[in-house]
Amino acid sequence: MDSLLRSSTSSFSSSLNHNGDDQIKAKSRFSLPSSSGIFNLRKYSSVNFGYYYSSGCRLSSSSSSGGLKIDCSTSPTMASSASPETSKPKIITGPGGYVLQDVPHLSDYIPDLPVYSNPLQDNPAYSVVKQYFVHVDDTVPQKVVVHKDGPRGVHFRRAGPRQKVYFHPDDVHACIVTCGGLCPGLNTVIREIVCGLYHMYGVKKVLGIDGGYRGFYAKNTVNLNPKVVNDIHKRGGTILGTSRGGHDTAKIVDSIQDRGINQVYIIGGDGTQRGASVIFEEVRRRGLKVSVVGIPKTIDNDVPVIDKSFGFDTAVEEAQRAIKAAHVESESIENGIGLVKLMGRYSGFIAMHATLASRDVDCCLIPESPFYLEGPGGLFEYIERRLKENGHMVLVIAEGAGQELLAESSTQKDASGNKLLQDVALWVSQRIKDHFSKERKMAINLKYIDPTYMIRAIPSNASDNVYCTLLAQSAVHGAMAGYTGYTSGLVNGRQTYIPFYRITEEQNHVVITDRMWARLLSSTNQPSFLHPKDIIEDKVDEEPASPLLDNGNCGPN
Repeated sequence: MDSLLRSSTSSFSSSLNHNGDDQIKAKSRFSLPSSSGIFNLRKYSSVNFGYYYSSGCRLSSSSSSGGLKIDCSTSPTMASSASPETSKPKIITGPGGYVLQDVPHLSDYIPDLPVYSNPLQDNPAYSVVKQYFVHVDDTVPQKVVVHKDGPRGVHFRRAGPRQKVYFHPDDVHACIVTCGGLCPGLNTVIREIVCGLYHMYGVKKVLGIDGGYRGFYAKNTVNLNPKVVNDIHKRGGTILGTSRGGHDTAKIVDSIQDRGINQVYIIGGDGTQRGASVIFEEVRRRGLKVSVVGIPKTIDNDVPVIDKSFGFDTAVEEAQRAIKAAHVESESIENGIGLVKLMGRYSGFIAMHATLASRDVDCCLIPESPFYLEGPGGLFEYIERRLKENGHMVLVIAEGAGQELLAESSTQKDASGNKLLQDVALWVSQRIKDHFSKERKMAINLKYIDPTYMIRAIPSNASDNVYCTLLAQSAVHGAMAGYTGYTSGLVNGRQTYIPFYRITEEQNHVVITDRMWARLLSSTNQPSFLHPKDIIEDKVDEEPASPLLDNGNCGPN
């Protein structure tokens, strides 16, 4: 992060001048954003702020109002320093170590855009809501735990409706596409985008792109309206169809341009969001008035920054049924073992949360926590001890756990670029049978349960349905306000707009030195499968340079 901020300092820096504050009179209790969506910082009357923009925009004083304005005209100097292919991160700094990682705005690269009043101000459903429009100064901190003398840290722009919009409802031609694997809640997100555009903003033209990214140029589209999507949230899967791969940036943007689409809503995981980021950059390069918006989707909950992904609660809840079945099977027979395989390619969140929620699990194996089978402290020794103590046990394995134990590791990848994993759960179950039948001469009864595709194909539960609604409506509000190149996500319980580069820079993983994993170990009483030496080395390697850790806890100093 520090390197990212340093790389942005090549852009201009400006000091605020507030001598004309008394000349600015707002007609409403809300401060209005400038055409580029930069918030009013007049309250910091004697502090210097650094502003960093993409595409050669700069901040200057307005002689007429005494305020600030954004000048996006490209000077020869700016043109030579800015990359024509990729926009620079948009960073705003403030007092106390405040950093806003802002999202791009259409006016950053398209000057003199028309601005319209938000139709919501005349919507009877929202007329009784006080302060419904989000204040332009509102931002959400990424970390909520800080030291009294520490920096305020990274913030994101708060999501929600603005008083001014940059699209007239009659001119909006939106499209929605779903990519990657299935996840509970996909249809709910589609429904709420359509209904949000239609009912809140009066947008009548919404297309569904059939079959993922390749649907832009290889398949027909589907006209969407509230009647079409009325009850789709009750079904699993996606009514638009999905696929992996098929990302051809030029063909996709050509299709967007030819169809006259000016709002693109892309629902998918980290790979899909990378594709969305590339689409945004191409749209920006062509100078098109098109908002490109991402909505993060991953059943593994491995998208960084956000609190959780939609469908995760449903997946954990459904996993309980498989764990409960495994528990019933195992305790109904002597030396019974119920082995459940759950999703979790690189992150073991489903397995960890399902284990904590169940309390029937004796051992949980995830990709982030290495384990071994034989020898003192190994899995076989632990299984034998639990069988002697309780007469049965339940074992949960995430699909990506223990891949390093397999003799032949696959190098093949799927269309999304994900490594094809070996079925470690089936392999472990066979090794357990062989060990106790041949080496320990101990009769066991092992039941193997694999509910992975059942879990992701079901409709979302009540909690996820509400979350999907908030994500979809926040995405619509942002697009109508002219923001682009962002993902709508929940950060510390608040809906935010997160720039694409933060979503795609890494994956979210379970931290096995964190309290949550310690809670699991205390629940299952399983060994950590780590030697004390390994734990000490891990702590030394993972010591942060900043007092703020990724899990929101404070560092030692």
